Amino acid sequence: MTRSTFGLSLLSLGLLAAISTHADAQDSREPVVGTHLADGSGYVSITLIEHGAAEDKGRLLMAFEQDGMGGVPLWESRDGGDHWRFLMNVTDQTHAKDPRWQLRWQPHITELQRASGDLPAGTLVLSANATGNDPKGHVVEEDLQVYTSTDAGKTWHYRSSIVKGGGHPEDKDNKGVWESNIHVLDDGRMVAYYSTEQHKAEGYNQALGHKVSDDGGKHWGKEVLDVAIPGGVQRPGMAIVTRLGDGRYAMTYENIDGPKNGQVFIKFSRDGLDWGDPQHHGEPVMTLSGFWPAACPVAQWFPVGGPEGVIVVSAERGGGGAEEGGRDLYWNNASGRGPWWEVRAPVQKRTGNIHAGWTQALLLRDDGSFLHVTTSSSPDKPESVAHNEVLFNTAKLDFHRYEAEDAQFNSAVAVPDPKASNFRKARLGQGPDGRLRFVINSNGGTHALHVRFADLGLAARPDVVVNGARLPEGSVSKADDGWEVLDVSAALLPGFNTIDVDGGAHVVDVDYLQVDGDTPVTGKP
Repeated sequence: MTRSTFGLSLLSLGLLAAISTHADAQDSREPVVGTHLADGSGYVSITLIEHGAAEDKGRLLMAFEQDGMGGVPLWESRDGGDHWRFLMNVTDQTHAKDPRWQLRWQPHITELQRASGDLPAGTLVLSANATGNDPKGHVVEEDLQVYTSTDAGKTWHYRSSIVKGGGHPEDKDNKGVWESNIHVLDDGRMVAYYSTEQHKAEGYNQALGHKVSDDGGKHWGKEVLDVAIPGGVQRPGMAIVTRLGDGRYAMTYENIDGPKNGQVFIKFSRDGLDWGDPQHHGEPVMTLSGFWPAACPVAQWFPVGGPEGVIVVSAERGGGGAEEGGRDLYWNNASGRGPWWEVRAPVQKRTGNIHAGWTQALLLRDDGSFLHVTTSSSPDKPESVAHNEVLFNTAKLDFHRYEAEDAQFNSAVAVPDPKASNFRKARLGQGPDGRLRFVINSNGGTHALHVRFADLGLAARPDVVVNGARLPEGSVSKADDGWEVLDVSAALLPGFNTIDVDGGAHVVDVDYLQVDGDTPVTGKP
């Protein structure tokens, strides 16, 4: 979400007041979770050092966007993200003596897993937007720059400029460039994905494109558009690319000013270069109940959660009835096919301004927990982007638990509940008309199914139907917190299975369906 979007889209659609109103209400009932790291406005990016000297292996390096003209702050952790220390600000080396310029916005840091040009594997690459101000201090120029480090982040050297842009970000006719994301292909070529506003005359308000470098980022080839929606209104932006376990590439992006403002879409590519028809949105990231993440998405693949691993998407907020404050993550364990599911994010940010949570970092640790880092509004000045703070936290994420509020509803409705696993549940109508449909991916075989539910004062229990066959009643156990758990066993087919939780004699609340028994994938692409 570019600065022009921040200035124009919210005003044109009247979203700011609604988001702020919800944030005030949400902050009053849901506490912030996470440890304060530093002041920072957004765009958190983390990389793990896996190459180089023995004393550097295992270190984490984090970059994010801070307010002001100090450069891009770089932090390190030597204990998996439990503790951090500030290293330096990486600054604009091409305009070093010009106070109007600085390396400021949208940093992305990564370690090369293979050589690219004359850069060996293990080289650190930091890309960010250097901006130039006019005499009044307003941004009028952008330069997506690349810096490299071959000593584990101790020193940095300017490598190149990917693309340059200009114009005030808030101007409708600006030619801005934003949000670089760099990857190296299997053959060593380097690819830079980014957002561009330089095709307005062609009917594209904003587009997503990429350039390829054959020499490790020294020089860049011609621009290729990956997502470009005609009509001059929709603004695809903030492309993030991740490698899947099957070797394909996945790209998520936000679609600002589309029919569902900020809706997150995902596209796939065999080679990281051909993303299909640029005018095709791709597939929406969406639950069966119609919930979707909105704005500033980050997609990552992890070798856990089932036979195909899991894609996890974070976002700044939610839409379609989803949790609006961006406190949930969305996941899919079928390589992007089928429905998506929610899980509570380890960091629970404060949502006082729309910049809180612009790109987030998620890292799988050796103990199976996830390190999550994002930005939150501050408690004293929640409306001020300049006062945002960086929060981090570590927690386990359960990718075998399917939240009832994400299932397909028939005579059911989502209901808030602070005692439910994701602070919401589904109220399921009685009798044959009540149904929650879960469509899940499995490697087949016999699995244990657990349905957490509660009646509303009149004794009732749901039924479970797997791939059209109603299961025996199973056993029910009661917990001290008022919930009950229905345990059944079922044979699942390889691939997608339909599991229906049907209404009983009276209305019941359903918290989740848990499916145990799938073998996780191992390794990485």
